[in-house]
Amino acid sequence: MPKIYSEIEIAADEQLREQLVGILSQLGFEGFWEEGSALRCYIPQVKWSEELSDEIRRVIRMVQRSSSSVDPVIFVRSVEEKNWNAEWEKTIRPIHVTDRIVITPTWHAYEAQPGELVLTIDPKMSFGTGYHETTRLVLRLMENYIRPGMRLLDIGTGTGVLAIAGVKLGAHSALGVDNDEWSHENGIENARLNGVEQQVSIQLGELADVPPGTFDMIVANIQRNVIEPLLPEMKSRLNPNGVVILSGLLDVDEQPIRKAVQGSGFNVQDMMRENEWIAFALHSERSAAK
Repeated sequence: MPKIYSEIEIAADEQLREQLVGILSQLGFEGFWEEGSALRCYIPQVKWSEELSDEIRRVIRMVQRSSSSVDPVIFVRSVEEKNWNAEWEKTIRPIHVTDRIVITPTWHAYEAQPGELVLTIDPKMSFGTGYHETTRLVLRLMENYIRPGMRLLDIGTGTGVLAIAGVKLGAHSALGVDNDEWSHENGIENARLNGVEQQVSIQLGELADVPPGTFDMIVANIQRNVIEPLLPEMKSRLNPNGVVILSGLLDVDEQPIRKAVQGSGFNVQDMMRENEWIAFALHSERSAAK
């Protein structure tokens, strides 16, 4: 029996639509479709609520402060499941995330230039193509902090792009964990596409389901309300002198996340910003004191 989704149609100008795709992806929306001036966003009906509706309107107001967009019109209706991302995927082209890292979809051949590290990603309906600021921010911080031989944990792995990049950047191994079955399958496929399936494992579940052990780097590109309660567990899973990289965070999240980070025994080592998105690199207080 087909799964029922809530379709949220937002009639807005192009500038606002482009910004909303990235933000709503962080709120649990699984597919997007643009037609004319309308952006259609899809989320399982069981996840739709008045609270989420209010959050979307808050996000729209926040984005509008930095744009000239007029107030959008929002419609909500129920639809049966289909692959809304199929057409969207066709628009994805190779993208230079950093001077060194290039992400390309499977359907676009890309000839690597000297010194480039190419990640081939088939995004399916998972989030993590390099087109969103948070993915780029995390990869830039990973490039700065990863060291050969590291053991990496990627929480909310999506397409597996961060776990795969970690190994390509020199990590000994990476474990990606995600509670979404589609992401689990997609991450496994992408590890195989990049020839790192022996070093990258993708597990279905939550951080609590990860087998006992510690890591040299932990990355989490998920929203603040998910990150904050996980910080103590991340700290217990981090090796001395290890690093935690966080994103999926907006400008407005900076002070609350700094407070939560400090309360969990971390120090902010580095911060990056792109548009309204931010990312942090953290060390534990014990390692920072050495």
